[in-house]
Amino acid sequence: MLQIVGLGLVATFLVLVVKEQKPNFAFFIVMFAGCAIFLFLIDQVHAIIMMIEKIAVNANVNMVYLETILKIIGIAYIAEFASQMTKDAGQGAIASKIELAGKILILAMAIPILTVLIETIVQMIPN
Repeated sequence: MLQIVGLGLVATFLVLVVKEQKPNFAFFIVMFAGCAIFLFLIDQVHAIIMMIEKIAVNANVNMVYLETILKIIGIAYIAEFASQMTKDAGQGAIASKIELAGKILILAMAIPILTVLIETIVQMIPN
């Protein structure tokens, strides 16, 4: 965490210093810092996914559902990351479209799970 905070603070300081003279270069610093922080977290994300898969295997959960849920979570994080980076670039309209696309993709991927859930509930209801 200290590395991430340090990188963020150094990048913020550099952006504040460079922004007056070279705003384009300041934007590249912001993009680099954002991507570097994201890369720092990849190992942690991998460890979390492995733990969730282990728990799912032990609980006899259908892996198709788990994979779908993990993909949905991935889409949410990637859309949020891209949206924030786009907002940092001053492109709020494009950021909104990225968020909308992420939400639609999440809904599309969730439909099979919702269908199974509804079918299960309907089967439980006595006739």
